[in-house]
Amino acid sequence: MRSVLENIAIGLVTSFLGGAFVWLWERAKRTREVNRRARFFGVRPGQTCLVVLGDKYNAPKTTAYPDTRAAVELALLAGELGCEVLVESGNFRGGNGDRTEFCVGGPSGGANPRTGGHLTAHLPGVTLHPYDTADADSIAIEVDGEKYLYDRGNREHVLAAKFTPTESTSPVFLVCGQSALSNLAAIHYLRREFATVTKRIRAVDRFCILISVSDIDTYAHHRATLERDVTTAAFTV
Repeated sequence: MRSVLENIAIGLVTSFLGGAFVWLWERAKRTREVNRRARFFGVRPGQTCLVVLGDKYNAPKTTAYPDTRAAVELALLAGELGCEVLVESGNFRGGNGDRTEFCVGGPSGGANPRTGGHLTAHLPGVTLHPYDTADADSIAIEVDGEKYLYDRGNREHVLAAKFTPTESTSPVFLVCGQSALSNLAAIHYLRREFATVTKRIRAVDRFCILISVSDIDTYAHHRATLERDVTTAAFTV
């Protein structure tokens, strides 16, 4: 009888220790993933993140529905990482200071002038072609001698970059797509596939990548892939 009780006690202790080990291992795994995600996006728990959204193209004080969805995606991301969110318009002026800034939307048509300022100041190797219905290069993103054309509803491109201005202590995360929907697609993709992207870029502290969005008329913002890492060319005159 004593031997049976001892075996039961040993079994219970073993089960408890095994369960505790599994719980601790899973918790450590989740913590590591959160830390990797936070490092990729450049945020710290408890920090306030600044989200700068542009206007709808040629429609001042109007936000496109996909850009609103993009803001929701960023708010969810911030919540997962224990951060608060403050939303500003593209007319916001000044440095981001100790707040990680997510600047969403291109500058065409006055949609997000802050994006244009960031591109000029930090990404001299990138050229955004202006909107022109008579030009095949309309809204094309050009970098490293290659043009990424805008094929509405079929294939679009997004420039995503991370850098820290000299006057700031936290980075700017720039998402500049050829449409509001492509902005949403890039944020949705990066939030889900940041680990895959991390493996394909040289460093997470500063980078510039191109994301392609395809079959939009069928899959909306859900089919996005990493096209190229253009860090060296984008940050070089």
